[in-house]
Formats: sequence, structure tokens, C-alpha cells
Amino acid sequence: MNNTMTFSGLMAGNNLKALAGPILIIMILGMMVLPLPPFVLDVLFTFNIALAVIVLMVSLYTKNPLEFAVFPTVLLITTLLRLSLNVASTRVVLLDGHTGPDAAGKVIEAFGHFLVGGNYAVGLVVFVILVVINFVVITKGAGRIAEVSARFTLDAMPGKQMAIDADLNAGLIGEEEARNRRATISKEADFFGSMDGASKFVRGDAIAGVMVMLITIVGGLVVGMLQHDLDLDTAARNYTLLTIGDGLVAQIPALVISTAAGLVVSRVTTEEDLSEQVLGQLFNQPQVLIITAGILGVMGLVPGMPHFVFLLLASVLGLGAYFMIKNAAAKEAEQSVTEVAPVTEQQEASWNDVAPIDMLGLEVGYRLIPLVDKAQQGDLLKRINGIRRKFAQEIGFLPPVVHIRDNLELRPNAYQITLKGSVIGQGESYNGMYLAINPGRVTMTLPGTVTTDPAFGLPAVWIEASLREQAQANGYTVVDASTVVTTHINHLIRSHASELLGRQELQQLLDHLSAKTPKLIEDLVPKLLPLSAVQKILQNLLVENVHIRDMRTIIDVLTEHAATSQDIVQLTALVRTALGRAIVEQYFPVGAELQVMGLHHEMENILMQVVQTGGKEGGGIEPGLADMLLKEAGAAANHQEKLGLPAVLLVPGAIRSLLSQFLRRAVPELRVLAHSEIPETRKIRITSIIGGKS
Repeated sequence: MNNTMTFSGLMAGNNLKALAGPILIIMILGMMVLPLPPFVLDVLFTFNIALAVIVLMVSLYTKNPLEFAVFPTVLLITTLLRLSLNVASTRVVLLDGHTGPDAAGKVIEAFGHFLVGGNYAVGLVVFVILVVINFVVITKGAGRIAEVSARFTLDAMPGKQMAIDADLNAGLIGEEEARNRRATISKEADFFGSMDGASKFVRGDAIAGVMVMLITIVGGLVVGMLQHDLDLDTAARNYTLLTIGDGLVAQIPALVISTAAGLVVSRVTTEEDLSEQVLGQLFNQPQVLIITAGILGVMGLVPGMPHFVFLLLASVLGLGAYFMIKNAAAKEAEQSVTEVAPVTEQQEASWNDVAPIDMLGLEVGYRLIPLVDKAQQGDLLKRINGIRRKFAQEIGFLPPVVHIRDNLELRPNAYQITLKGSVIGQGESYNGMYLAINPGRVTMTLPGTVTTDPAFGLPAVWIEASLREQAQANGYTVVDASTVVTTHINHLIRSHASELLGRQELQQLLDHLSAKTPKLIEDLVPKLLPLSAVQKILQNLLVENVHIRDMRTIIDVLTEHAATSQDIVQLTALVRTALGRAIVEQYFPVGAELQVMGLHHEMENILMQVVQTGGKEGGGIEPGLADMLLKEAGAAANHQEKLGLPAVLLVPGAIRSLLSQFLRRAVPELRVLAHSEIPETRKIRITSIIGGKS
């Protein structure tokens, strides 16, 4: 019973929320045709002022324009509300204006008397000035900013999408966050486009306000003099004051909302609201305050100037600069206090002095230290953890921790990535700048430091942060300094995955599997195969970019065949055959035709003989034949890539391992698959033949 009542209450609340919008619009439109008494006009005019203030406050405290994404709609609704109130109040002014200044309510009377002192000439001038400010300055400027922002946002969408894809591929973000970022980019374009159109409503509202005022004044004079027998002075005073009060009570909220629109579209997205931005950027340099105070002080000493005002403001600014300098000095003194390490006696050398070599290491120059320092908002550690997590999900084992340290021997902006103490990659990254990578279809050249992408060798240029939007709009893929380093690390750990699978990592992987299927692991290691043999088989898979996520299948195959054969190459081939479907799907989508390269039958026969005579890694291939094979394989691989196809060579299983090892260094992009690894349901088409001239 209680649950039913609660559900009914929720449904009723949801229905009321759903009806609120249509009811509000109908009421606003109804005010244009239905007569309203003065008291209701007072309430609605007051509500209009309150709504304008609420909109202004929300715009001041939003940190991102999308936090107030409904603003274009609110702009339309408030414009309709003001126009409806203008129509309703004009009707009352023309009908009852002859009765006195309070004919249209106390709010209009207050604006007509208190704000302009009952002088309709002054009121007319104030009204015109407000309209000019709103129409010419604020609305026009906000509309122009929204128009330009919409254009640049649309132009920058491809570059931003590519940057999101780069972060996703590097493991810095997940699918859900990538989806949210893409939706945010689309919403930004929609928002600024809507603001560009919504600003036209405010401009039309200002024009309509002037026209309504003129029509009401002329109509009031005619009605007062002809219908109510008022003299010209009385009619002009009554109707003009009422009309000006009506115009002011509508234009002031319009000016407030136009200001809110300008604030929303003109601010830069940060983690601070507008007050924090202004105070933090305008009054954070004591030198500026000191110079300003000095100028004001000099001006205050000039004869004829209001000395008190100038000297007062100069003193306030000077005191502010003094306290800022004092606080900065106190912070520096606090940071400079360091603990003196106690002096210890020199100890004998011991085995503790032998430091183990890090499996994976990252060494950075001193200018890149902020990237790894959480106190300085560095996020490199978090991103590297994301890379390791994505590697584990896609490759099948958890790579070693990346140990990070500073290296004063490196250039200030340089870094190097080490594997077992040896450098496997190096580059430069500039903190606070962005790397604009040319994917091959950019439309302009950017000013900056020309370089190459350290991970993939693409042409690139380091640019200032102010050029980021421009670079994205012109087709560049723009990434920050942390992303440059993490993308490089991600590329290298994937290409060296076989070396990262040490015995410790393999044992941890087997322990993880044995927690779910203990019997499966016990039957294989160490009963049938030693741990080193399993490690070598898995490394053989990884060195050819075959993931080991399907460990259940790998263990099943090894358990089945290890009793009859201990040959690592043969066991690796059997595992590859079992994983054939997953291997093929790495290069060809499900259902797609396999367009691959083939080997001439004469070349196959020669290589078969090499294998039978014990040739390994191409060592038994005649030098002239080996040279020809390398050249033709490289040319065929380039041809495949030009066709947009993966460079895959299909050969008999007996020579697959030999060819793969022989071609790996000369043609690293070439993948060699065996016929037995291709599922029976997949269609094969040979695009080129290698070795036909032998």
C-alpha cells in the first residue's frame, strides 16, 4: 500500500514537471490577449526582474558553458515574457492611463517616478540609453562571440575527435569517457550555435521595445485628448511617464539577461568560476598594483584634482600590493625550510649497494618533473597506470611497474624510456605546450618548433596553448606534453611485450589462473612442461603480436601435446593454430575476405628443403636468394599498405616460423600466417606472389 502511494506520488511529481514547461509558455502567450489587472502586472514584473537576476547569478558561477546549456531556451522564454508584459501593460496604459500614474500598477509607477524623478524627458533619455547599450554593445558583442565560437567549435571537431581517439588508443581513457567527451564536443557546437541564434531574439526585443514605446506614447496622446478630453500637457505627462516606466521595467531585466549572455559566451572554460578567474588573474601581480598606485598618487597631487579620492585609492592599492608581497615571501620561506640530514658514519660496502635494474624505467629532465609531481597537478603517473591497465586487458598479462626518476644529465625537456637498463626510446616534451601532429591532411603551417612525433615518427610541431583550437580546426591532432610521453611508452611496451613477460610475470599470471582453475595449471606446470618452456612459447606468440588473453586455450593445447613433444617451435605452432580465429581477426574483420600475399611454389619447395636440412632463422638460405626474397617481400608489403590492406603473407605451416624470423627485421610490418591458422569459413584471395622470379 505504502509502495503504491509512493509510486503514485513520484508519477504525479514527474507529470507536474513535464507539464510545467508547456503551461508556462501558454501562460506567457495568453498574456498577450487576456487583460491583466494592475496587481497581477506588479507580480509578473517583479517575477521578471527576479528571473533576470537568477540567470545573471547562474552565469557568474558556472565554470563551463555547458553547465548552463539550457540558456538559449531561457533567453527565448524571458524575451517572450517581456514582450507579453509589454503588450499587457500597454493595454492597461491606454485603457486607464487617464486615471493617474498608478493606472498600470505600482511597479511601473515606481520606475516612472523614482528612477527618473517624474521627469518624462529624463526618462525618455534614460530609456533610449539603456536600449542603445543593450542593443549596440552587449547583445551585438555577445552574438558575435557566439557566432565565432560556433564556427571555431565546428571547425575544431575533427581534431578534437582525433585527440580523443589517440587518448583511447593509448589507454589514457576508457570507452565510456571517450563517449562522454565526444558527446561534450557535440554539445558545445550545439550550444554556441543556439546562442548565435538566440542573440537575435534579444536584438529584436530591443527594437520592439523602442517601437512599442513610441506607439504607446502616440496612442496615449490620442486616447487621452480625444476620448477623455485631457489637455496636451496632462495627457503627455500621464501617458509618457507610464510608457517610460513600462519601458524601463522591461529593459532593465533585458539588460541584465543580455549581460549574462555575454558572460556565458565570452568566458574561457576553467575549473574556476568568474569571480575566482577575475581575482586570480587581474589582482595576482603586486607589481601591477604598485605601478597603478603610483600613477594614481601622482594624479592626486596635481592641482585641481580631487586629492582625497585619488590618494585614497592609491593607498588601498599600495596596501594590497604590500600584503601580497608579504604573503609570497612567507610562503617562499616556508618552502625553503629543509631538514638537515643527520651525519652518519661511513659504512662498509655491502650487497645493499647493489641496486637491481628496473625492468621498465622512465627518466625525465628537470623541466618535465611537474608532469610526474602530483603537487603540481601532474597526471603522468595516472596515465601510465591507465596504459598498464589497458595493456593487461588487451595483451593478457600485467606489465612491470614503470619506475620514474629525474636525470640531470638529460636535456631539460628530454626523456628516455629504458628496458632492463637499456634505452629503447627517447624524445622531448615541452610542459605547457601542445604537440600538433600532421596526420597528412592539414590545411596550414603552424608557427612553432618543428619536430617529429616520438612514437610513430609523424611530422609535428610544438605550439603554444593559444594555438590549440586553431590547430585542431586545421586538421592537426593536438596532444599535450603528458600524452606525448604516455603514447610513446604505450607504443614501446607493446612492441617489447615478449621481453616484459619474465618468469615473475608468468608466475603471477599462472597464480591468477590457478585461483579459478587450479587443476588446469597443476596438470601442465611442472608435470609436463617446465616454467621456462611455457615462458618461451608465450614469448614466441607475443613477439609476433599475438595476444595471450585466451590462456585457457593455450593451457589446453600445451597439456594435450606436451606429453608427446617438447619442441618449443612445434608447440608454438600448435597453439597458433588453436588461436587462429583470434589471430586472423586482428588483421581482417569478421566476414571480410582475406586479401593476402602468397609464396611461389618453387620458393616454397626451396624453403621446405632448408627446414628439412636444419636451417634456422634463414641461416640456410643461399645469399642471393635471401636478398631477392627480402626485396620482393618489402615491395609486396608496401603494395598491400597502399591498397589499405594489412601486410599478411600466407605460407605452409612447415616454413611459417622460418620465414617469420627471417623477414622480421627487414620488413617489420609484415605478418606471416600459416594455412592451418585460417578458419575454414574465411575466404582467401591472393593479391601478389613473392618469389616468382626464382
